[in-house]
Amino acid sequence: VQLVESGGGLVQAGGSLRLSCAASGSIFSIDAMGWSRQAPGRERELVAIISSGGATYYAESLKGRFTISRDNAKNTLYLQMNSLKPEDTAMYYCAAYRKDRTTPDADYWGQGTQVTVSS
Repeated sequence: VQLVESGGGLVQAGGSLRLSCAASGSIFSIDAMGWSRQAPGRERELVAIISSGGATYYAESLKGRFTISRDNAKNTLYLQMNSLKPEDTAMYYCAAYRKDRTTPDADYWGQGTQVTVSS
């Protein structure tokens, strides 16, 4: 499975961005997909996950500002980010979880897309 993110960039505080992640390859093996982020000097943190059926989970601190969605027909994952803050600045990674996974960790990762929020 290959994951390619897009949509990152530079935005002012209070602005919005929508990230996309195009999946290709053995899509049939994938169940959930999600977004994580990593800021400089910090550990990677989970942002949101969405199951193949549309159930969602968000990091508590991001609820209400970020919305995850997926278009299974297009094999594409999205992350709508509103009311962005400078602390949202990070590299954002798309991840995919296999249906037959045996650990809670993602099985596939994209290369990441940089989001920078200026104050």
